[in-house]
Amino acid sequence: MTVAQRLKHSYQKHWYAYAMIAPVAVVLGVLVLYPLVYGLYLTLTDANSLNTARTIGVNHIDATYKFIGLDNYQDILFGPTAYDRFWSHFIWTIAWTALCVALHYCIGLGLALLLNQKLRGRTFYRLMLIIPWAVPTFVTVFGWRIMLSDGGVINTFLDALHLPSPAWLEDAFWQRFAAIMVNTWCGVPFMMVSLLGGLQSIDASLYEAAEMDGATPWQQFRHVTLPGLRSVSSTVVLLGIIWTFNQFAVIFLLFGPTSAPDAQILVTWAYYLGFGQQPRDFAQSASYGMLLLAILIVFTSFYRRWLNRNDQQLAI
Repeated sequence: MTVAQRLKHSYQKHWYAYAMIAPVAVVLGVLVLYPLVYGLYLTLTDANSLNTARTIGVNHIDATYKFIGLDNYQDILFGPTAYDRFWSHFIWTIAWTALCVALHYCIGLGLALLLNQKLRGRTFYRLMLIIPWAVPTFVTVFGWRIMLSDGGVINTFLDALHLPSPAWLEDAFWQRFAAIMVNTWCGVPFMMVSLLGGLQSIDASLYEAAEMDGATPWQQFRHVTLPGLRSVSSTVVLLGIIWTFNQFAVIFLLFGPTSAPDAQILVTWAYYLGFGQQPRDFAQSASYGMLLLAILIVFTSFYRRWLNRNDQQLAI
């Protein structure tokens, strides 16, 4: 049977399923596939706001940008300003992602363990701890921005205790510290809820058997809780890394596109190149987007392969 015959047979057999997924496929093609392909095309040009097609009043100006191949990637990765424009932001993005995800997981796991106990008012505590995740991100970040300002609640409180009041929104070190703190506040509830669900799925008889064998609470945590959370942890950590690596809202809303150059991660820096400067460099911005996509694809592939290898070793 030829390929065409197999496709025809599959369509005749599963036409209803194809009809059901067709609207979703069209929407994904319009919202995801087309921008992705067009962005990839832009990376191979020198397109910017001065040479792209545009209409001013009744006058239409045709595009004059040209095809330049991989020159954008060459300039970003190995050009004379590669460190200032890419590698410094790449190093900070890696550090930002690692610190935020580690804090999300550790704090989320600690809160999940606490809420998994039989506590009075446990439902109320769960509700209060989920609020930072339920509130829209822009509301949360703007609230933190007000509190971190020079005359905000945090510095006023530190002044009352006769402690130094950092320039949270001006000094490079404290800008990064504030970004990690705000992102941790926003990200912990999701990790807590996910891990709490994983804890509740662990068979209680495993803890009873470990207790009968004389296992200490630490040994129960190490040999029962952590292995029981393995599948949940691997998924939420991967999602956390992807979301944090591309976390645009927190840094952009906290500092804006230009006020904190040292705190900009790759995704916000790409936005600045494409929309925060004049002339707007669409080609370089799109190239950053493709590099971000490539980094995440490579990381995800190695991460899943590492998890599968560990699963096979545990099975043996």
